[in-house]
Amino acid sequence: MYQEKFYRKWLQPTTLTTFQVQVEETDLYIAADKNLYREAVSTVFKYREEVERYIDENPLFETSLAPIEASGSAPLIVEKMLLAAKMADVGPMAAVAGAIAEFVGKDLLKHSEEIMVENGGDIFIKTKKTCTVGVYAGESPLSGKIAINIPPSQTPLGVCASAGTVGHSLSFGKADAVVILSQNTCLADAVATSVGNRIQNEDDIEKSLSFAKGIRDILGILIIKGEKIGIWGEVEISPINT
Repeated sequence: MYQEKFYRKWLQPTTLTTFQVQVEETDLYIAADKNLYREAVSTVFKYREEVERYIDENPLFETSLAPIEASGSAPLIVEKMLLAAKMADVGPMAAVAGAIAEFVGKDLLKHSEEIMVENGGDIFIKTKKTCTVGVYAGESPLSGKIAINIPPSQTPLGVCASAGTVGHSLSFGKADAVVILSQNTCLADAVATSVGNRIQNEDDIEKSLSFAKGIRDILGILIIKGEKIGIWGEVEISPINT
């Protein structure tokens, strides 16, 4: 069943052309210099096929909730998911949305100087102007009140979100929002899941920040639980005027 991605209204791609690509479970919202629908569909099929073929040969890749080792020859997208899962201490499919966003986005950069690919709350961005990404945090009073500013010097960048109280993605925690910034979008996705799993109450914010900032290549972290917020690294926030 299709679920409306209401949070997409908080993405601000300035004057870029926006379009949507859906291939089975993959539902991308893309902004580019021009409409690249055909190119995007082609790349989505390519990377989905690579992941699906690997799953057919290695079913544990799809079902494991813990890191696993590579088995046989693996395409680059699978290798990056396996490494991200190992660094974040989660199963490899915790990185799949970020992986698709990153690999599709990088392919589309051959046709557009600026790209934003959003996949289920996980975003790959390459921009020439500062853009903002609003943070939806469920029932938290901070939900929809703040945005993360992304300067062009940070991009290409992965901005990946996880929550235990919002959405249908698997989480063992109760965070209202976890947002991870990394130039490795696969890693940002995996770490967002891992940090989200660690949040049960507001007291867990500080130790979860400590865990995530110890992972190589993580640039910034934002955690929201209830009325409390934790921030570390290269995260610049601003209020959303409603």
